[in-house]
Amino acid sequence: MQLGMIGLGRMGGNIVRRLMRHGHSCVVYDRSADAVRGLQSEGATPSADLADFVKHLEAPRAVWVMLPAGEITHDTIVELSNLLSRGDIVIDGGNSFYHDDIRHADLLTAKGIRYLDVGTSGGVWGLERGYCMMIGGDKGAFEHLDPIFKTLAPGRGTIDRTPGRDGRDPRAEQGYIYCGPPGAGHFVKMVHNGIEYGVMQAYAEGFDVLKNVASKAVPENRRYNLNLADIAEVWRRGSVIASWLLDLTAIALAHDESLGEFTGHVEDSGEGRWTINAAIEEAVPAEVLSAALYTRFRSRQQNTYAEKILSAMRKEFGGHQEPKG
Repeated sequence: MQLGMIGLGRMGGNIVRRLMRHGHSCVVYDRSADAVRGLQSEGATPSADLADFVKHLEAPRAVWVMLPAGEITHDTIVELSNLLSRGDIVIDGGNSFYHDDIRHADLLTAKGIRYLDVGTSGGVWGLERGYCMMIGGDKGAFEHLDPIFKTLAPGRGTIDRTPGRDGRDPRAEQGYIYCGPPGAGHFVKMVHNGIEYGVMQAYAEGFDVLKNVASKAVPENRRYNLNLADIAEVWRRGSVIASWLLDLTAIALAHDESLGEFTGHVEDSGEGRWTINAAIEEAVPAEVLSAALYTRFRSRQQNTYAEKILSAMRKEFGGHQEPKG
């Protein structure tokens, strides 16, 4: 199939590469001409602006917008709404707020353009591992683009089947699902990221406790100089807390147990806040997720080894760099 990609950053560019590796064709656009030329050299069709981009697509056009949430995504979707035709499809694959999806779906549906919101998890590893996708919006557009989503998804791999899943949608086992009407995909991804905050915080605090058992605050006969890199590694091997986030922590600790390249300044990208807001609206207690979010706020004023662990995990899975200065 053919797909157009707007936004060729860490994830957008690799989504294009994964699709082309599996025989799909891609038209690409980015404000950075260098990014466009780079993917052109790998086989993508380049475009000079959005109007030129749309001209290179075959009807029904499928356009994936992979830009930062907020104004730039909104402005791009508005511009596309005036360039596309009835039956075309717009996908927002970034981390947009699900309220925005409902607004964008209404805008596009009024013009006969179909809309999908695709919560996309996989970070900088997605090119090789695939992307877990949580998809909302027009069900017919989802079915039409199933070959695209199937290619991007990780597939079953070596993970054992979950007992009792007979008769359920097999696509969930491949790593992608249709969640419901506009906004449902990004809502599920929002909560996914809120949970991620809590899991990361638990690892971070645990490793901070392991590190500080050697401190002078502890009686001398109970101080241990523990090898954190080896502990992370052994926990990866059959322990009940094994996970991909632990794998990434082990990588960072093997490189430098002191995590000297990190200050511990931890940003939040929005989804954690939105998840807490949803919990408040639903009157659902979310103590762990709230505490994890507030710890990120505090990390910008004072940092501990725990925040260095958090920052290291963010760099490993998403390529997130700490702000300079």
